Amino acid sequence: MTRHFLNLADAGGAAVGAMLADAQARKTARASWPKGRVDADAPLAGHVLAMIFEKNSTRTRVSFDMAMRQLGGSAIVMEAGGMQIGRGETIADTARVLSRMVDAIMIRTDDHAKIEELAHYATVPVINGLTDQSHPCQIMADLLTLAERGVLRPGMEMAWLGDGNNVLHSLIEAAGLLGFNIRVAGPDGYAPDAGFVKRARAAGAQIRFTADPVEAANGAQVVVTDCWVSMGQAGGEAKVAAMAPYQVNDALMAHAAPQATFLHCLPAHRGEEVTDAVIDGAHSAVWDEAENRIHAQKSVLRWALGQL
Repeated sequence: MTRHFLNLADAGGAAVGAMLADAQARKTARASWPKGRVDADAPLAGHVLAMIFEKNSTRTRVSFDMAMRQLGGSAIVMEAGGMQIGRGETIADTARVLSRMVDAIMIRTDDHAKIEELAHYATVPVINGLTDQSHPCQIMADLLTLAERGVLRPGMEMAWLGDGNNVLHSLIEAAGLLGFNIRVAGPDGYAPDAGFVKRARAAGAQIRFTADPVEAANGAQVVVTDCWVSMGQAGGEAKVAAMAPYQVNDALMAHAAPQATFLHCLPAHRGEEVTDAVIDGAHSAVWDEAENRIHAQKSVLRWALGQL
């Protein structure tokens, strides 16, 4: 059966744990190597990943390309506007064609329904590089970063400040799979999808909501935020105004645990959701988090292709 990675639940908690362990081991094994050097076992030698971009990308594009290089495979980058899908070819037909030509497909798109349709018709693994609903590959990198710091464990307390967006959806999903808790602080009207919350709570995670950013941050071991206005999103000025009280700054971080870790998936709008002092400060793990997109996605690729 084809293994798609559209959401973390497609793999499940045990597989997520196995991927994180593999990512840590591979990262350690290649420490100080040139970044383009192939892993000793080259597990994806001869494999090709098709990467489809309907949205702009820096980290997703480079990290998947480097992941395939380090695993011994290769990647083809395709902008949707330069493909026939941009001129009316159906997603189903694109899935059928690419399945005959490559070993896996990664897509970064807007509507989650598109990736579900692509996966339905593809006979090779489809990996979610970002949709409006979820961002599982980013959260795999986040989890790896927390595991490296010895923070990731059942009962871990995480604070989320700001919008109930796709990144939060995947964090909530991770909380349900791995047994940690999230306190969400944000203004009325910007809550996350209730389905993700319900499933995580059913699995035993505590997902709590507050309008008070200090209440969310108090004693938290991890503090997370994201940009307030996503690419192509309307109503930016009103949303920024509503989110202003939830900025992560030194005053807010002072309420978190003394050794708290700050995460942000990037790009950051410095001076909006986070200050320079925090993102460049001692609590910040955002540069490890960005690099870990490579290492986490290597293990996602190996899992999707049946090697884990």
